[in-house]
Amino acid sequence: MAPDEAEVTFAKGLEDVIVAKSRITYIDGEIGKLVYLGIPIEEMAKHSTFEETAYLLGHGALPTRQQLDEYSRTLVANRALPDTLLNMMKLFPPTALPMDVLRTAVSALGMLDPNPKDSSKEQNQLRSARLIAQFPTIVAAFARMRQGLEPVAPRADLGHAANFLYMLFGQAPDEFTARVMDVALVLHADHEMNASTFASLVTGSTLSDMYSAITTGVGTLKGPLHGGANEAVVAMLQEIGTVENAEPYVLNALKTKKKIMGFGHRVYHAYDPRARIFKEYARELSQRKNDMTWFQIGEKIEEVMIREVGRKGIFPNVDFYSGIVYHHLGIPTDLYTPIFAIARVAGWIAHVMEYWEDNRIFRPASIYTGPKEAPYVPIEKR
Repeated sequence: MAPDEAEVTFAKGLEDVIVAKSRITYIDGEIGKLVYLGIPIEEMAKHSTFEETAYLLGHGALPTRQQLDEYSRTLVANRALPDTLLNMMKLFPPTALPMDVLRTAVSALGMLDPNPKDSSKEQNQLRSARLIAQFPTIVAAFARMRQGLEPVAPRADLGHAANFLYMLFGQAPDEFTARVMDVALVLHADHEMNASTFASLVTGSTLSDMYSAITTGVGTLKGPLHGGANEAVVAMLQEIGTVENAEPYVLNALKTKKKIMGFGHRVYHAYDPRARIFKEYARELSQRKNDMTWFQIGEKIEEVMIREVGRKGIFPNVDFYSGIVYHHLGIPTDLYTPIFAIARVAGWIAHVMEYWEDNRIFRPASIYTGPKEAPYVPIEKR
């Protein structure tokens, strides 16, 4: 029986409601701490690669050199898309939203799985590698298709991040650019029980297949309250235009209760550690491009926001400076969220696989607010 509204309280949006145990990612929002399997995100960003990060999340430990080499070879071997999927994607309208394309492509991959009825752990590990490897290929292929260009085939001699940029632009990136992209993927790879991870778990908990669970994650990440915030940051920077306009814009926004995009977080009440890392790359990229305008606007916004509302625990989150980074990498704005998905698929998969170790279908309750009893009125009398 559903609980009565007068008898219980509830956590809207499941805020602070514990829904699972996990060993994968830990966040201390009061001090701005994020760790993957106990390793601080700052260390991962400094020393690791996305391939190593994906292995860590999925296997519960850092790989040996041999394990990492083998895992990387598996990813490389699975980068190419099936011809059936490529031909299907060519039928999509060029005006299609890239996240819609990614969602549909992932769902289609489920129909192209060579062993769809095999739900063993071994097969799901193969599916995991296939999905992680093919997300960048899907995004880059459609980005070119919508311009009337042929997709660029993946290169086996490039790392995960560098190969994505190569497939997107048709030329291999320099070492620094590839490293920036790699770090961006590391920073976005997982973030505990966020909306898209939880949504993936809900689907996975029914013992549906991996593709369905990950398709759910993509669909959830698409929402502007989750994955699309860095696109909104870019739009805000464009609207502000100059450093001189930044403080008046922020003060007016606070006065009229207009949200400043890229600030505040449901979990963090301190500076998002990922934002600190993105900020330094945004600074260096801006210097290298000899274009400091957006970065200086961003710093001014940050200064005013911390002065005005920092005492409330509102600080920059991961989206604030990542938009500037992607802008200087030359990435189209509507690909920012798909890039988020390229990274986060590793986290979704790790959480789904972990949850399946001790699975229980999600079946929450709701508070009924309708009438307790009402007569049926025949249609001719309504």
